[in-house]
Amino acid sequence: VQLVESGGGLVQAGGSLRLSCVASGSVFGMYTVGWYRQAPGKERDMVATITQYGATEYADSVKGRFTISRDASKNTVFLQMNSLKPEDTAVYYCNADILVDWSTRRDFWGQGTQVAVSS
Repeated sequence: VQLVESGGGLVQAGGSLRLSCVASGSVFGMYTVGWYRQAPGKERDMVATITQYGATEYADSVKGRFTISRDASKNTVFLQMNSLKPEDTAVYYCNADILVDWSTRRDFWGQGTQVAVSS
C-alpha cells in the first residue's frame, strides 16, 4: 500500500490550496485518515482527521478555514485549505489506517507535500 499526497505549493496569504491523498495497492478499506503537518524545527501535529463514518476533527488553529473530506470509492481524502496564513507553512503528511487484507489493519504515512504561504 502506498499513500501519495499532492496539491501542495506556494500561495500568498489569504489564498487556497486543495491537498489530495490517494491510497493505492492492497486497500480493502480505509478507516480513520488524517492530515498532519510539520514545520521546520517543530513537531508533527494533527491538522484534521476523518473517520470511515465521516466524523471530523480539526486542530483549533485551522477550524473554520480547513475542511477534510473523503471519496471512499476512490480511496482518496482531501484537505481544502482556505484563508491560508504564513503560519500554515509546513510539510503536510497524510496518515491512514488501512485494511490490507480481510483481517489486517496497518498504519501508513505518505511522503509529504510542501505548503508555503507568503505574507
